[in-house]
Order: sequence, then structure tokens, then C-alpha cells
Amino acid sequence: MDQRERSHDLDEVLRAALDGRQSKIQTSMPGIIQSFDAATMTCVVAPAVKGRLADKDDKVSLVALPLLLDCPCQFPSGGGVTLTFPVAAGDECLVVFASRSIDSWHQSGGVQAPVEARMHDLSDGFVMLGFRSKPRVLSNISVTAAQLRSDDGATVVEVDPTAQTIKLTAPGGITLDGPVAATSTIDAAGEVTGNGTALHTHTHSGVTAGGDDTGPPV
Repeated sequence: MDQRERSHDLDEVLRAALDGRQSKIQTSMPGIIQSFDAATMTCVVAPAVKGRLADKDDKVSLVALPLLLDCPCQFPSGGGVTLTFPVAAGDECLVVFASRSIDSWHQSGGVQAPVEARMHDLSDGFVMLGFRSKPRVLSNISVTAAQLRSDDGATVVEVDPTAQTIKLTAPGGITLDGPVAATSTIDAAGEVTGNGTALHTHTHSGVTAGGDDTGPPV
């Protein structure tokens, strides 16, 4: 019991009761990923804010909240296209707690009846990725272009709406798996190789004077 509930002041008693009820309503809180299951798109999260526990003498202590299990992870998606990330232990996130039980929906999809009457409970968290505490903020964020980048900024796919350009930075190389069609000029500062033949430095066999064709590239 809150000490204020022993008061003769009705307003104070009601305020204490409401505060106690409100303290049990979960809305959202930061968390730290403990593990990620790619097959089910769920993760285990440790709440990053401690809970308050009062004893019978109204002495408050801070305690670690329980791990949040089987939380669905949110990846940006729509229209049959999804952007995924290699979620890893230690990543920070925001956990949003549903106003009703999500068990039936998560199991079967569609519109379902809640299996329990619980509301804003720690059992019904959705994980939103990308939120960061100050010690883990990214450096050199572009303020002019959209980027898909590694945290260290070494590997970047950049779309610049002002210059109308796309820039790829990949120290480890770029692999294209599929046909490539170009309807404009392609400029290469380095050598271009096709099926083992260098475009800029290759030679031809069977060279003769006149109108004959050369042989294939050497």
C-alpha cells in the first residue's frame, strides 16, 4: 500500500491509487537485443530501464525487469518488398507494448480474439530497431542523401535526390548476379573485364590489312 492511501485526504488517496495503477501500465521502453531468431523474425530483449518495487514499508528498490521473449521484430516493408538487417545481440531497440494480447494474431495472422484480458503487458512487445543511446550514435550521418550503410560508414549505398545520383562505396567489391542492361554511357576509371578479357588492354589475333575482320580478343 502506498503511504498516501493512509491519508484522510480523499484527493490524495485517489491520486495514490491512480499512480499505482498507472505504474503497472506498460507503453514502451528501450531494450537491448539478447538473441534473434531469423526463422521466426522474433527476438529476446532485456529491458534497458529498471522497475521500481516497494515493500510493505513503502521502501522502493530498483530491480531488473524479466526478459521479453518471442518479440516480433519490425523490418520496413510494403508491397512485397522488405528491407532486412542482420540483427545481433547487443543491438539497441524500442519495445512497444500492445494494448491487448497479441498471441492469437502472432500465431495465426488475420483478425483474432485475444486469448487473455491482459492490457499493456510485458508479454506483448513489438521490437522497433534502430533507436540508439548517446554512446552508440552513428557518426558522419549524411544530411543531404539517403544511405544504406555499415555503422562505420565504410560501405555505403547512397541516393542523392538533389544531384539525382546513386553512389556505391564497397571496399570489398560489388557483385552483380544477373543480366545488366545500360541505356546510357558507362565510364570506368579502372579496367573492365568480361569473361576473362580486359576491355582496355586486350589485343586481337589474325590482324590483316584491308577490310577483313580481326580475330577474337587474345
